[in-house]
Amino acid sequence: MATEIIAFLLTISGWILVSSTLPTDYWKVSSVDGTVITTATFWSNLWKTCVTDSTGVSNCKDFPSMLALDAYIQVCRGLMISSVCLGFFGAILALIGMKCTKLGGSDATKARLTVLSGLHFILSGLCSMTACSIYAQRITTDFFDPLFVAQKEEYAYSGAVSFSSAHKQNKMFNSPQKEERKSSRQFGRNAYV
Repeated sequence: MATEIIAFLLTISGWILVSSTLPTDYWKVSSVDGTVITTATFWSNLWKTCVTDSTGVSNCKDFPSMLALDAYIQVCRGLMISSVCLGFFGAILALIGMKCTKLGGSDATKARLTVLSGLHFILSGLCSMTACSIYAQRITTDFFDPLFVAQKEEYAYSGAVSFSSAHKQNKMFNSPQKEERKSSRQFGRNAYV
């Protein structure tokens, strides 16, 4: 009976850890470093993506649509939710199937419930392990891919640019019509730069 109680407590603690991993914010963290300080930190999880600037102000955006998500995030979401549900039902079956409880009927029925709860816990662990492995594999693949540049770029600081030189450089690359449309769209109908 002591072995059952210890095993039950271990499986419940594992289920609690998996359940607490699901809403954790820092599944993926990336930062853009300046010359002296970190200028921005990007972090995301299965539900949202956020950015924190050097002053500590965070701006988060929930993923807008399930259909617009990458497939690996959808798979990880499904596997983690399945893991939590399987662990919950496994805990209930284990609680009913333990020898120290009066629920569950005969010893043969309790043995079947205990085996079924063990199967639930094994499937729960496999689901959470698979989800974390898929997410980690995607992060590692993106990091070592030389063609993937999102949030990996390093920005070289070339010194301050005066307003007049930036304005002249902008006029060389943009036609006056494009610049007029862009500035009026940005500042209002009657504002021109």
